[in-house]
Amino acid sequence: MSDYNISTIYKSDIRSNKQLDELLKAEGIRRDANLEYTCGIFDESMNLIASGSYFGNTLRCLAVSSSHQGEGLMNKVITHLIQMQYEKGNTHLFLYTKFNSSKFFEDLGFYEITCVDKELVFMENRRTGFSDYLKALIPSKRKGSKVAALVMNANPFSLGHLYLVEKAARENDILHLFILSEDASLVPFSVRKKLVVEGTSHLTNIVYHDSGPYIISNATFPSYFQKDDESVITGHAMLDITIFGKIAEALGINYRYVGEEPNSQVTNIYNEIMKSKLPEFGITCIEVPRKKYGSNVISASTIRQAIKDGDFELLKDLVPDTTLNYFLSDEAIPVIEKIRKTENVIHY
Repeated sequence: MSDYNISTIYKSDIRSNKQLDELLKAEGIRRDANLEYTCGIFDESMNLIASGSYFGNTLRCLAVSSSHQGEGLMNKVITHLIQMQYEKGNTHLFLYTKFNSSKFFEDLGFYEITCVDKELVFMENRRTGFSDYLKALIPSKRKGSKVAALVMNANPFSLGHLYLVEKAARENDILHLFILSEDASLVPFSVRKKLVVEGTSHLTNIVYHDSGPYIISNATFPSYFQKDDESVITGHAMLDITIFGKIAEALGINYRYVGEEPNSQVTNIYNEIMKSKLPEFGITCIEVPRKKYGSNVISASTIRQAIKDGDFELLKDLVPDTTLNYFLSDEAIPVIEKIRKTENVIHY
Protein backbone atom coordinates (compact mmCIF):
# COMPACT_ATOMS: atom_id res chain seq x y z
CA MET A 1 0.00 0.00 0.00
CA SER A 2 2.83 2.41 0.81
CA ASP A 3 3.96 2.22 -2.82
CA TYR A 4 0.66 3.54 -4.14
CA ASN A 5 0.64 7.19 -5.11
CA ILE A 6 -2.34 9.49 -4.93
CA SER A 7 -2.98 11.86 -7.81
CA THR A 8 -5.50 14.37 -9.09
CA ILE A 9 -8.15 13.14 -11.51
CA TYR A 10 -8.80 15.92 -13.99
CA LYS A 11 -12.06 16.33 -15.90
CA SER A 12 -10.13 16.04 -19.16
CA ASP A 13 -8.76 12.58 -18.24
CA ILE A 14 -11.29 10.39 -20.04
CA ARG A 15 -9.77 7.05 -19.01
CA SER A 16 -9.52 7.91 -15.31
CA ASN A 17 -13.03 9.38 -15.23
CA LYS A 18 -14.42 6.22 -16.81
CA GLN A 19 -12.67 4.18 -14.15
CA LEU A 20 -13.99 6.54 -11.49
CA ASP A 21 -17.58 5.99 -12.59
CA GLU A 22 -17.02 2.23 -12.65
CA LEU A 23 -15.47 2.23 -9.16
CA LEU A 24 -18.26 4.34 -7.67
CA LYS A 25 -20.93 2.19 -9.32
CA ALA A 26 -19.31 -1.00 -8.00
CA GLU A 27 -19.44 0.47 -4.49
CA GLY A 28 -23.09 1.54 -4.82
CA ILE A 29 -22.35 5.24 -5.30
CA ARG A 30 -23.41 7.64 -8.06
CA ARG A 31 -21.02 10.41 -9.01
CA ASP A 32 -22.17 13.63 -7.40
CA ALA A 33 -23.06 16.49 -9.73
CA ASN A 34 -21.27 18.99 -7.47
CA LEU A 35 -17.55 18.16 -7.30
CA GLU A 36 -14.70 20.66 -7.24
CA TYR A 37 -11.81 18.26 -6.86
CA THR A 38 -11.25 14.51 -7.22
CA CYS A 39 -8.23 12.38 -6.42
CA GLY A 40 -7.46 8.72 -6.95
CA ILE A 41 -5.07 5.94 -6.07
CA PHE A 42 -3.97 3.67 -8.92
CA ASP A 43 -2.30 0.27 -8.76
CA GLU A 44 0.79 -0.80 -10.73
CA SER A 45 -1.34 -1.34 -13.85
CA MET A 46 -2.89 2.13 -13.52
CA ASN A 47 -6.25 0.75 -12.43
CA LEU A 48 -8.16 3.06 -10.09
CA ILE A 49 -8.54 1.37 -6.71
CA ALA A 50 -9.59 4.27 -4.43
CA SER A 51 -10.97 7.76 -4.87
CA GLY A 52 -12.37 10.75 -3.05
CA SER A 53 -13.71 14.21 -3.88
CA TYR A 54 -14.85 17.40 -2.27
CA PHE A 55 -17.31 20.21 -2.89
CA GLY A 56 -16.90 23.28 -0.74
CA ASN A 57 -15.89 21.94 2.65
CA THR A 58 -17.73 18.61 2.28
CA LEU A 59 -15.88 15.40 1.46
CA ARG A 60 -17.86 13.14 -0.84
CA CYS A 61 -17.83 10.22 -3.30
CA LEU A 62 -15.37 8.28 -1.14
CA ALA A 63 -14.75 4.76 -2.40
CA VAL A 64 -12.25 1.90 -2.23
CA SER A 65 -12.33 -1.11 -4.53
CA SER A 66 -13.67 -4.18 -2.73
CA SER A 67 -10.50 -6.07 -3.71
CA HIS A 68 -8.32 -3.54 -1.88
CA GLN A 69 -10.32 -2.80 1.25
CA GLY A 70 -8.42 -3.20 4.51
CA GLU A 71 -5.21 -1.78 3.02
CA GLY A 72 -5.58 1.69 4.53
CA LEU A 73 -6.32 3.35 1.20
CA MET A 74 -9.30 5.36 2.44
CA ASN A 75 -7.19 6.72 5.26
CA LYS A 76 -4.72 7.94 2.66
CA VAL A 77 -7.48 9.50 0.52
CA ILE A 78 -9.03 11.29 3.52
CA THR A 79 -5.65 12.57 4.72
CA HIS A 80 -4.95 13.97 1.24
CA LEU A 81 -8.36 15.65 0.97
CA ILE A 82 -8.02 17.17 4.44
CA GLN A 83 -4.60 18.55 3.52
CA MET A 84 -6.05 20.07 0.34
CA GLN A 85 -8.88 21.62 2.35
CA TYR A 86 -6.53 23.05 4.95
CA GLU A 87 -4.45 24.64 2.18
CA LYS A 88 -7.65 26.37 1.04
CA GLY A 89 -8.26 27.60 4.59
CA ASN A 90 -11.11 25.17 5.30
CA THR A 91 -10.63 23.61 8.73
CA HIS A 92 -14.25 22.77 9.54
CA LEU A 93 -15.06 19.80 7.33
CA PHE A 94 -18.14 17.65 6.75
CA LEU A 95 -18.97 14.36 5.11
CA TYR A 96 -21.95 12.16 4.45
CA THR A 97 -21.64 8.41 4.65
CA LYS A 98 -23.66 5.26 4.83
CA PHE A 99 -24.59 4.15 8.34
CA ASN A 100 -22.42 1.02 8.19
CA SER A 101 -19.34 3.12 7.31
CA SER A 102 -19.67 5.76 10.03
CA LYS A 103 -17.51 3.93 12.58
CA PHE A 104 -14.60 3.98 10.14
CA PHE A 105 -14.84 7.77 9.78
CA GLU A 106 -15.15 8.18 13.53
CA ASP A 107 -11.72 6.55 13.78
CA LEU A 108 -10.45 9.21 11.36
CA GLY A 109 -11.65 12.07 13.58
CA PHE A 110 -15.21 12.71 12.36
CA TYR A 111 -18.23 12.96 14.65
CA GLU A 112 -21.88 12.25 13.97
CA ILE A 113 -24.19 15.25 13.71
CA THR A 114 -27.28 13.24 12.90
CA CYS A 115 -28.40 9.95 11.40
CA VAL A 116 -31.47 9.27 9.27
CA ASP A 117 -33.15 5.87 9.47
CA LYS A 118 -29.81 4.14 10.06
CA GLU A 119 -28.99 4.78 6.42
CA LEU A 120 -27.40 8.22 5.97
CA VAL A 121 -25.04 9.83 8.50
CA PHE A 122 -23.97 13.48 8.47
CA MET A 123 -20.58 14.00 10.16
CA GLU A 124 -18.07 16.77 10.92
CA ASN A 125 -14.49 16.94 12.16
CA ARG A 126 -15.33 18.94 15.31
CA ARG A 127 -16.53 17.05 18.37
CA THR A 128 -18.77 19.87 19.58
CA GLY A 129 -19.38 21.69 16.29
CA PHE A 130 -23.14 21.26 16.10
CA SER A 131 -23.71 21.61 19.85
CA ASP A 132 -21.68 24.84 19.80
CA TYR A 133 -23.83 26.07 16.89
CA LEU A 134 -27.00 25.39 18.90
CA LYS A 135 -25.57 27.14 21.95
CA ALA A 136 -24.75 30.18 19.81
CA LEU A 137 -28.41 30.38 18.75
CA ILE A 138 -29.71 30.60 22.31
CA PRO A 139 -29.10 34.37 22.75
CA SER A 140 -31.35 35.01 19.73
CA LYS A 141 -34.25 33.10 21.28
CA ARG A 142 -37.30 35.33 21.81
CA LYS A 143 -40.41 34.78 23.91
CA GLY A 144 -43.65 34.15 22.10
CA SER A 145 -46.43 31.58 21.91
CA LYS A 146 -46.17 31.46 18.11
CA VAL A 147 -42.60 31.29 16.86
CA ALA A 148 -42.02 30.60 13.18
CA ALA A 149 -39.10 29.90 10.88
CA LEU A 150 -38.38 30.46 7.22
CA VAL A 151 -35.40 29.16 5.27
CA MET A 152 -34.65 30.86 1.97
CA ASN A 153 -31.91 31.21 -0.59
CA ALA A 154 -33.36 34.40 -2.16
CA ASN A 155 -31.35 34.25 -5.37
CA PRO A 156 -32.33 37.13 -5.54
CA PHE A 157 -34.95 38.44 -3.08
CA SER A 158 -38.30 38.83 -4.86
CA LEU A 159 -41.85 40.02 -4.24
CA GLY A 160 -42.67 36.35 -3.81
CA HIS A 161 -40.15 36.04 -0.99
CA LEU A 162 -41.45 39.27 0.53
CA TYR A 163 -45.04 37.99 0.42
CA LEU A 164 -44.00 34.81 2.24
CA VAL A 165 -41.98 36.70 4.88
CA GLU A 166 -44.76 39.24 5.51
CA LYS A 167 -47.35 36.48 5.94
CA ALA A 168 -45.18 34.53 8.39
CA ALA A 169 -44.28 37.69 10.33
CA ARG A 170 -47.91 38.80 10.49
CA GLU A 171 -49.19 35.45 11.76
CA ASN A 172 -46.55 34.90 14.46
CA ASP A 173 -44.99 36.65 17.43
CA ILE A 174 -41.43 35.96 16.25
CA LEU A 175 -40.03 34.93 12.86
CA HIS A 176 -36.58 33.36 12.63
CA LEU A 177 -35.41 33.92 9.06
CA PHE A 178 -32.52 31.70 7.93
CA ILE A 179 -30.67 32.78 4.78
CA LEU A 180 -28.60 30.08 3.09
CA SER A 181 -25.06 31.27 3.56
CA GLU A 182 -23.14 29.03 1.18
CA ASP A 183 -21.89 30.77 -1.94
CA ALA A 184 -23.23 28.34 -4.53
CA SER A 185 -25.65 30.77 -6.18
CA LEU A 186 -25.34 33.32 -8.98
CA VAL A 187 -26.09 36.09 -6.50
CA PRO A 188 -23.43 36.03 -3.72
CA PHE A 189 -24.49 35.46 -0.13
CA SER A 190 -23.42 38.95 0.99
CA VAL A 191 -25.76 40.46 -1.62
CA ARG A 192 -28.61 38.01 -0.96
CA LYS A 193 -28.49 38.77 2.76
CA LYS A 194 -28.33 42.52 2.18
CA LEU A 195 -31.40 42.41 -0.09
CA VAL A 196 -33.38 40.24 2.33
CA VAL A 197 -32.62 42.51 5.30
CA GLU A 198 -33.29 45.72 3.37
CA GLY A 199 -36.45 44.34 1.79
CA THR A 200 -37.92 43.32 5.16
CA SER A 201 -36.69 46.23 7.28
CA HIS A 202 -40.28 47.40 7.89
CA LEU A 203 -41.01 44.21 9.86
CA THR A 204 -40.05 44.42 13.51
CA ASN A 205 -40.37 40.82 14.71
CA ILE A 206 -37.75 39.14 12.52
CA VAL A 207 -34.54 37.57 13.81
CA TYR A 208 -32.07 37.03 10.96
CA HIS A 209 -29.67 34.08 10.83
CA ASP A 210 -26.94 32.95 8.48
CA SER A 211 -27.80 29.32 7.85
CA GLY A 212 -24.26 28.14 8.48
CA PRO A 213 -23.34 24.58 7.49
CA TYR A 214 -26.18 22.81 9.27
CA ILE A 215 -29.15 23.88 7.18
CA ILE A 216 -28.53 21.96 4.01
CA SER A 217 -29.33 23.16 0.53
CA ASN A 218 -29.64 21.30 -2.75
CA ALA A 219 -26.08 22.27 -3.62
CA THR A 220 -24.49 20.74 -0.53
CA PHE A 221 -26.75 17.74 -0.11
CA PRO A 222 -25.19 14.50 -1.40
CA SER A 223 -27.17 12.61 -4.02
CA TYR A 224 -24.63 9.88 -4.49
CA PHE A 225 -26.00 7.33 -2.01
CA GLN A 226 -29.56 7.33 -3.36
CA LYS A 227 -30.65 5.00 -6.15
CA ASP A 228 -33.12 7.35 -7.80
CA ASP A 229 -34.25 10.97 -7.77
CA GLU A 230 -37.17 10.41 -5.41
CA SER A 231 -34.84 8.75 -2.91
CA VAL A 232 -32.59 11.81 -3.13
CA ILE A 233 -35.50 14.13 -2.33
CA THR A 234 -36.63 11.94 0.55
CA GLY A 235 -33.12 11.64 2.00
CA HIS A 236 -32.57 15.39 1.73
CA ALA A 237 -35.89 16.17 3.39
CA MET A 238 -35.38 13.70 6.23
CA LEU A 239 -31.87 14.97 6.95
CA ASP A 240 -33.07 18.57 6.84
CA ILE A 241 -36.01 17.81 9.14
CA THR A 242 -33.90 15.91 11.67
CA ILE A 243 -31.36 18.72 11.99
CA PHE A 244 -33.97 21.46 11.86
CA GLY A 245 -35.87 19.76 14.68
CA LYS A 246 -32.89 20.32 16.96
CA ILE A 247 -32.51 23.93 15.82
CA ALA A 248 -36.22 24.52 16.40
CA GLU A 249 -35.98 23.09 19.92
CA ALA A 250 -33.15 25.50 20.75
CA LEU A 251 -35.16 28.52 19.53
CA GLY A 252 -38.65 27.43 20.59
CA ILE A 253 -39.86 27.31 16.97
CA ASN A 254 -43.26 25.69 16.48
CA TYR A 255 -44.11 26.69 12.90
CA ARG A 256 -42.15 26.41 9.66
CA TYR A 257 -43.34 28.19 6.52
CA VAL A 258 -42.53 26.91 3.05
CA GLY A 259 -43.43 28.26 -0.37
CA GLU A 260 -45.52 26.19 -2.73
CA GLU A 261 -43.84 25.35 -6.03
CA PRO A 262 -46.50 24.33 -8.56
CA ASN A 263 -43.96 23.80 -11.33
CA SER A 264 -41.59 21.57 -9.36
CA GLN A 265 -42.33 17.95 -8.56
CA VAL A 266 -39.17 17.91 -6.44
CA THR A 267 -40.36 20.71 -4.15
CA ASN A 268 -43.84 19.26 -3.95
CA ILE A 269 -42.51 15.91 -2.70
CA TYR A 270 -40.16 17.71 -0.30
CA ASN A 271 -42.99 19.82 1.10
CA GLU A 272 -45.26 16.80 1.55
CA ILE A 273 -42.56 15.03 3.55
CA MET A 274 -42.04 18.12 5.70
CA LYS A 275 -45.78 18.44 6.37
CA SER A 276 -45.86 14.81 7.41
CA LYS A 277 -42.69 14.61 9.51
CA LEU A 278 -42.23 18.03 11.13
CA PRO A 279 -45.20 17.49 13.50
CA GLU A 280 -43.17 14.66 15.07
CA PHE A 281 -40.88 17.44 16.32
CA GLY A 282 -43.78 19.60 17.50
CA ILE A 283 -43.57 21.81 14.41
CA THR A 284 -46.48 22.66 12.12
CA CYS A 285 -45.49 23.05 8.47
CA ILE A 286 -47.47 25.73 6.63
CA GLU A 287 -47.29 25.68 2.83
CA VAL A 288 -48.07 29.05 1.29
CA PRO A 289 -49.33 29.42 -2.32
CA ARG A 290 -46.94 31.39 -4.47
CA LYS A 291 -47.56 35.06 -5.21
CA LYS A 292 -48.44 35.71 -8.84
CA TYR A 293 -47.95 38.46 -11.39
CA GLY A 294 -50.71 38.15 -13.94
CA SER A 295 -51.31 34.42 -14.41
CA ASN A 296 -47.72 33.41 -13.60
CA VAL A 297 -46.07 32.71 -10.26
CA ILE A 298 -43.11 34.86 -9.27
CA SER A 299 -39.92 32.82 -9.28
CA ALA A 300 -36.25 33.61 -8.79
CA SER A 301 -35.55 31.75 -12.04
CA THR A 302 -37.78 34.18 -13.98
CA ILE A 303 -36.02 37.09 -12.29
CA ARG A 304 -32.56 35.80 -13.20
CA GLN A 305 -33.72 35.31 -16.79
CA ALA A 306 -35.01 38.89 -16.88
CA ILE A 307 -31.65 40.14 -15.62
CA LYS A 308 -29.84 38.00 -18.18
CA ASP A 309 -32.07 39.44 -20.95
CA GLY A 310 -31.72 43.00 -19.64
CA ASP A 311 -35.52 43.18 -19.22
CA PHE A 312 -35.70 45.64 -16.34
CA GLU A 313 -39.32 46.53 -17.10
CA LEU A 314 -40.27 42.94 -16.23
CA LEU A 315 -37.94 43.08 -13.23
CA LYS A 316 -39.98 45.97 -11.78
CA ASP A 317 -43.01 43.65 -11.55
CA LEU A 318 -41.10 40.87 -9.80
CA VAL A 319 -38.91 42.41 -7.10
CA PRO A 320 -39.17 44.97 -4.25
CA ASP A 321 -37.75 48.45 -4.83
CA THR A 322 -34.72 47.56 -2.69
CA THR A 323 -33.80 44.67 -5.02
CA LEU A 324 -34.54 46.72 -8.14
CA ASN A 325 -32.41 49.62 -6.93
CA TYR A 326 -29.51 47.27 -6.29
CA PHE A 327 -29.62 45.82 -9.82
CA LEU A 328 -29.77 49.33 -11.26
CA SER A 329 -26.66 50.35 -9.33
CA ASP A 330 -23.00 50.09 -10.31
CA GLU A 331 -22.50 47.72 -7.37
CA ALA A 332 -24.50 45.07 -9.23
CA ILE A 333 -22.46 45.14 -12.46
CA PRO A 334 -20.24 42.10 -11.57
CA VAL A 335 -23.30 40.06 -10.53
CA ILE A 336 -25.22 41.00 -13.68
CA GLU A 337 -22.21 40.05 -15.82
CA LYS A 338 -21.99 36.68 -14.09
CA ILE A 339 -25.70 36.04 -14.72
CA ARG A 340 -25.42 37.08 -18.37
CA LYS A 341 -22.47 34.75 -18.93
CA THR A 342 -24.32 31.78 -17.41
CA GLU A 343 -25.94 29.63 -20.08
CA ASN A 344 -28.82 28.35 -17.95
CA VAL A 345 -30.12 30.56 -15.14
CA ILE A 346 -33.43 28.75 -14.67
CA HIS A 347 -32.20 26.17 -12.18
CA TYR A 348 -30.53 26.55 -8.80
